[in-house]
Amino acid sequence: MLAIYFSAVAGYFLITIERNKMKKSLGALAGVALIALSGQALAADELKVGKKIYDRAFGRGCGACHDIASNPQLASLIKAGELDLASFSNTVKNGKNGMPKAVAAIMAVGPVKKSGYSEDEAIAAVYKYLSK
Repeated sequence: MLAIYFSAVAGYFLITIERNKMKKSLGALAGVALIALSGQALAADELKVGKKIYDRAFGRGCGACHDIASNPQLASLIKAGELDLASFSNTVKNGKNGMPKAVAAIMAVGPVKKSGYSEDEAIAAVYKYLSK
């Protein structure tokens, strides 16, 4: 009779331990899913901010110059791998040929201020938008 009692108690503890392991596993799985979803949300937000910068910087948008055939076609250059993020960032920060320094204009765009992006994050957002 005592052996049956100990067997039942041991069984209860094993079930309890398995339930706790399952709860921890489900909790970890939920955490991973939440991180993945928040990462997707951040990526989508970054694309939206990048588009807003491209459309609004300098009051008329980057495309006012860069969508004209005689000027560098940023999206095409980025997609072709001819313009990497470092070069893009350097030109945006320092200007080049007829391109003025653009960091102040980028940082003045409302969604950039609202998001709290740093200069590098804002520039990366435009680059990512153009590379999609």
